[in-house]
Amino acid sequence: MTAEVAVLGVGMHPWGKWGRSFVEYGVVAARAALDDAGLAWRDVGSVVGADTVRGGYPGYVSGATFAQALGWQGTRVTSVYAACASGAQAINAARAQILAGLADVVLVVGADAAPKGFFRPAGGDRPDDPDWLRFRVLGATNPTYFGLYARRRIAVHGDTLEDFARVKVKNAAMGALNPNARYRARVTAEEVAASAVVADPLRLLDICATSDGGAAVVLSSMEFARRHGAADPVRIRAVATVTPRYPNTMLDLPDIATDSAVATEPHGEPFRASIAAAAYEEAGVGPEDLSLAEVYDLSTALELQWYEDLGLCGEGEGAKLLREGVTAPGGRIPVNASGGLASFGEAVPAQAIAQVCEVTWQLRGQAGERQVSGARVGITANQGLFGHGSAVVAVR
Repeated sequence: MTAEVAVLGVGMHPWGKWGRSFVEYGVVAARAALDDAGLAWRDVGSVVGADTVRGGYPGYVSGATFAQALGWQGTRVTSVYAACASGAQAINAARAQILAGLADVVLVVGADAAPKGFFRPAGGDRPDDPDWLRFRVLGATNPTYFGLYARRRIAVHGDTLEDFARVKVKNAAMGALNPNARYRARVTAEEVAASAVVADPLRLLDICATSDGGAAVVLSSMEFARRHGAADPVRIRAVATVTPRYPNTMLDLPDIATDSAVATEPHGEPFRASIAAAAYEEAGVGPEDLSLAEVYDLSTALELQWYEDLGLCGEGEGAKLLREGVTAPGGRIPVNASGGLASFGEAVPAQAIAQVCEVTWQLRGQAGERQVSGARVGITANQGLFGHGSAVVAVR
C-alpha cells in the first residue's frame, strides 16, 4: 500500500522578466494555490519554502520569508535548497510532515528572480567546490554542458540538429497555449536553425532562458481531503530524491571529470534513469502506465535523453520516439504539455513545483487547449546540481 497525500490546490505567478522580488511572485502563487484549495492561510499547519540563493538572506530562509509575507500565524516552517530539484525536495519534505502526522495541510512555495544571462556560482573562492572550479578552470557555463550532452547524443545515437529543433517546435506550440508561459509564440524548425550558435551544436532556441516566476501547491492528508469535501483529489504517490552512484561514467554538472571505473564496476543504471526507476518502484507503476510527463528540458537534446531515462523507449531511441509523434499532443505519452523550460525558462526553485502544477491540472482535466485526453497518471523529472535527483508521480 503506497502512502499518498492529496493535492488540494495549485497556483502560479506567470514566468517572465518582471524586475520585482521573488517574494512577490511566491506570494501570488501561494494565494492562488490556497484559493484553488478553498482554504485560508490560517488553515495551513506548515509551510515549506524552496530556497533561492539569489535572494540574499530572505532567499536562504524562504519558508520563513513566505510565512512572514503571508502574515505570521504560528505555522511550522521549513526551507529547502537543492538547486533545480529544490521544488521536488520541498514537496517531499511536506509529504513527510503530513505522513508523520505533524501537519494536516502544508503549503509548498518556490519562486525566483533570475539574473540576465548565464547562471554563475555564489561569490567567493572555493577551490574544493566543483561548481566554482568548472567556471574558474574551464569557463564552463551551463550551456557548455548542454552542448556536450548534445554532441554525445549525435556521436553515440546519431541524433541530428533537426531532431533537436523538433523538440523546440513541439514545446513552443504547447507554450503558446499556456497563459503562465514566458514565451507564447510558435517556432519553426527554420527559425531554430537560423538562431545564433551558443554552445555548438546547440542554437539559442535550443537552450532555455533564465526567468522570474513562482509556483505553489497545497498538500494535505487524505483524511483531511475527505473532510474538506475533496472526494477524488489528485494524489502524490511517489517522490524520488536519489543521488548518483560511483563510478559516474558520463560527465555531468558540475563535475569536470568522470570517476574511475577501474576499482569498481559501473552500476547498470545511469543516474537519471535511477531517478525515474525509484519513483516507479515507490508508486507501483511503470512507464507503460503514464498518461504524460513533464521533464527538465534545459536543452532540446536533454529532453530526448529524458525519454530514455524515463523508460519511454530504449537507449538511443529518443529521437525516433519524437519523430513518430509519440511525445507530441495526441501521442501515446505527451511530454512537456506545459511547454517545458523551452517556453518558461528557469526560475530554479519554482520549476519542479510548476511541473506538479501542470500535471495536477492535466489530471483534473483543467488544462484547456493543452489537455491530454483521459490523463490518469503523470510523472515529473529533473535533476539539481550536486546530484539531486527528483521525480514526482501523481495519479487520479
